[in-house]
Amino acid sequence: MPSLTAWLFLLVAILLEVAATSLLNASDGFRRPGPALGALALYAGAFFSLARSLRVLPLGLAYAVWCGVGIVCIALIGAFIYRQHLSPGAWAGIGLIFLGTLVASLSGAVRE
Repeated sequence: MPSLTAWLFLLVAILLEVAATSLLNASDGFRRPGPALGALALYAGAFFSLARSLRVLPLGLAYAVWCGVGIVCIALIGAFIYRQHLSPGAWAGIGLIFLGTLVASLSGAVRE
C-alpha cells in the first residue's frame, strides 16, 4: 500500500473517531440507543481504518496523529457545537498537542 493510501486510511480513521465521540456525547451516557449504537459502529470503522493505515505507518506515529488530531477536533466541537468552555490553559495545552502532532506527521517516518 502506498504511503498516501495509508495517510488517507488514517484520515478516515480520525474522521470516524471524531464523529463517534461526538455521538457518544449525544448518547447521554448510553441512555439514548440511537447515538450509542451509531458511536459503536463508527468506532468499529475507525479501528478498521487505523489498522489498515498501520500496514505502512509506524504505530507510534499513526497513534500520535490519530489522537492529536482527534483531541483538537473534539475540543473544537465541544466548544462550538456543545458550548463547552475550556480555560485558556486548556486551550494552550491543546495548541501544544496540535503543534506536536504537526511535527510528528511532517517527520516523514513511513515504512515502505
